[in-house]
Amino acid sequence: MGWVFLLLGVLAEATSHVALKATNGFTNPLPSAIVILGHLTAFLFLGQAMKNLPVGVVHASWAGLAIVLVTLMSNIIYKQHLDAKVWLGMVVIGIGIAIINLSSVPHTH
Repeated sequence: MGWVFLLLGVLAEATSHVALKATNGFTNPLPSAIVILGHLTAFLFLGQAMKNLPVGVVHASWAGLAIVLVTLMSNIIYKQHLDAKVWLGMVVIGIGIAIINLSSVPHTH
C-alpha cells in the first residue's frame, strides 16, 4: 500500500506545481487553492507511504517521479516543449528510480 500512497503523493505534488504557474503570484484564487491543497495532500500521502517504505526511497522516488510528471503535464497544459536532451535526462531519472526500487534494500522502516 506504501507504493499507492507514494504515487498519489507524486500526483498531488505534480498537480500543485503545475497549478503554481497559473496563480499569478497567488492572486488567482482557484489555482492558488489547488497549490495549497495539492501540497497538503501530497505530504499526507507521503507520510502514509513512509509507514511502509524507507524515507530515502520515498524521497528519491517522489522527487524523480514528480520531475518527470511535472514536465509531462507542463508539456500538455502549457505547451512547453523541450528538446531531446531534456527527455533523455528524464529517461535517466526514470532508470535511476527503477534501480533504487529494484535494489536489495528491504522495504520496511
